[in-house]
Amino acid sequence: MCGISAVLCQDTCNSSCGDDSSSLGNQLSESLNLIQHRGPDARGEWASDDGKVHLGHVRLSIVDLSPQGHQPFHDSVNDVHAIVNGELYNDEYYRELLGGEYNFRSQSDCEIVLALYRHYGLSFVSHLRGEFALILWDARRKIFIGARDRYGVKSLYHSVVNNRLVVATEIKCFLPFGWKPEWDVQSLREGAWMIGSGSMFKGVQSVRPGHYIISKNFSPIREAAYWDVEYPDKRTPELRSEEEMIEGVRARLLDAVKVRLRADVPVGIYLSGGIDSSAVAGMVAHLVKEEGARLGNDDSHLLSRVKCYTVQFDKNSGADESDIAQRTAEWLGIDFHPVHVTEDVIAAKFEDTVWHSEFTMPDTNGIGKLAMAEVAHSHGSKVILTGEGSDEHFGGYKESSLDFLLENDPSWPGALSDAERAEIREKALALFAPGGVPIKSNLPESTRRMLNNCSTLSKLTVFATLPWSEWTDAYATASPETAQVESLDGRVRDAIANRWHPLHTSEYLLLRGYFCNIMLRYLGDNIDMVHNVETRPPFLDHHLTEYANGLPPSLKMNRSPDGSFITEKYILREAVAPFVTEELYKRTKKPYIGPANFQENGPFHKLILRLVSRENVEALGFVDWDQAQEHVRKAFQDKDGRSLRVAIFLGQIVVLSQRLGVAKATP
Repeated sequence: MCGISAVLCQDTCNSSCGDDSSSLGNQLSESLNLIQHRGPDARGEWASDDGKVHLGHVRLSIVDLSPQGHQPFHDSVNDVHAIVNGELYNDEYYRELLGGEYNFRSQSDCEIVLALYRHYGLSFVSHLRGEFALILWDARRKIFIGARDRYGVKSLYHSVVNNRLVVATEIKCFLPFGWKPEWDVQSLREGAWMIGSGSMFKGVQSVRPGHYIISKNFSPIREAAYWDVEYPDKRTPELRSEEEMIEGVRARLLDAVKVRLRADVPVGIYLSGGIDSSAVAGMVAHLVKEEGARLGNDDSHLLSRVKCYTVQFDKNSGADESDIAQRTAEWLGIDFHPVHVTEDVIAAKFEDTVWHSEFTMPDTNGIGKLAMAEVAHSHGSKVILTGEGSDEHFGGYKESSLDFLLENDPSWPGALSDAERAEIREKALALFAPGGVPIKSNLPESTRRMLNNCSTLSKLTVFATLPWSEWTDAYATASPETAQVESLDGRVRDAIANRWHPLHTSEYLLLRGYFCNIMLRYLGDNIDMVHNVETRPPFLDHHLTEYANGLPPSLKMNRSPDGSFITEKYILREAVAPFVTEELYKRTKKPYIGPANFQENGPFHKLILRLVSRENVEALGFVDWDQAQEHVRKAFQDKDGRSLRVAIFLGQIVVLSQRLGVAKATP
């Protein structure tokens, strides 16, 4: 787990580009200073002889703590150079396979990137198992590559600044190179920043999950996919038994957890009151006690040495799950550490959470993650296993039940009948329409057809709602749903319309939008690394996810025991039943959210009033002040939940504007 920054002088650079190497080196160093918290253990900077390529790396030492593991990595003939952020879990296999042709200089898992590139060429990325973002420079062939893991656990952004390609872990790294941030109003209005490679800022894009960017001979980059999520044809009958598939999920999840225990530093767990993180904790306890697995650098096999951390919101907040998490920890016999997050803490850490995540999410839950990382760091826990990614692969969102119930499931003989499906869908519509998933009647029919009537994108639009200034209407040329579905690859749209079951469409849209571009930023790596904590999500191991994607929709969501509604994550519950309490096995999913009821004139209200002031809102340029003011009033005086989300979103936008120095948007 580290931070990376790089510069490529493209062929549009002037003739003095290489001569300006010293200045570029200084800018690279300054960009690394902005993410020094990501890598406090070592720093490495390298420039090509002609000064056209600069690579920078800050290191958090996890595997191979010696100086030999420092980066950048260079091959033996000094042709290929690489910087890597992340963890790769199949390095031992490739060390043995390629040891005869490549001279490994360290025990770092990340060094296999060089060996794999020399062996497989551009196909090397497909052989990586883990969470990563990397940059590789082949000096002999003049090839520059930036790649990102399959689910976007690690971030990687790029932009062209002063005719130079800059690529880095975080957007703020572009500032020292002369980047002048501007709002992308069309992306904001249409919600395009939530899906695909777009962002809130003009000219800034992310490398999409499962993709790489490449420049040959200093030419402009192109992006290509090396992997994408896939699902079976919804009409293909499933021939495996339910028991076989339950065991298949269990075995792959156990393996995903086991490989993530490897580290030369202490390993802990983030534990909530849900089944996902509890299953990970239960499997860790099983592997340590029953199978003798080593927990990071601890080989005592004592469950009392397994530390778990839980956010403890105020008991009257409606968001606290620490009591359930404590019962789970006691049942497993592991060391439980609640992290109390009060309204004062939320107010105090709000701005830093936005600054480090570089994204907005109208919730305060990211502050809980930041507080947990701080406590974990104080206990010496440098690696943490988490439960992210389960809902997106096993039908974990209640809102997705609307899409699950759109069609029957001919792949599974025990699926709901048409009559049962219609009855339950009617109940689901009544449940969600008032305040859950927006049931939109004004979508263009062409968009409905592209989405095969799925409503997931309409649900996601709540994360992009602001009181817009009237002049921005000219930039809202399409509904958010239209803009987002049109950003997908044409083959994906064809699969949505003709091959995939609507539940799988819902999963895909969540994975490629909200999950990687919002949740994994505001609740993931960017936040955890503030306090030098690397998080590892076993549910995002592609060996497990590819298996889960092939499961029948009716084994992910199933009728509830009384037949009145839907049980989410059915097959996962069965797979992890031996490792969780009966309470969790039977518990209905409750998402990890922050408190949504704050006292008027309390610390959080005062913070929002300071951030969402007339001066600050008008400095944005694209938000209507009168509407913004009314939302803040309703959020804290009337306790209006929708207005609170808007007020939080506005506060986050203001923080980004001020800390990045974003220019005012104008017509």
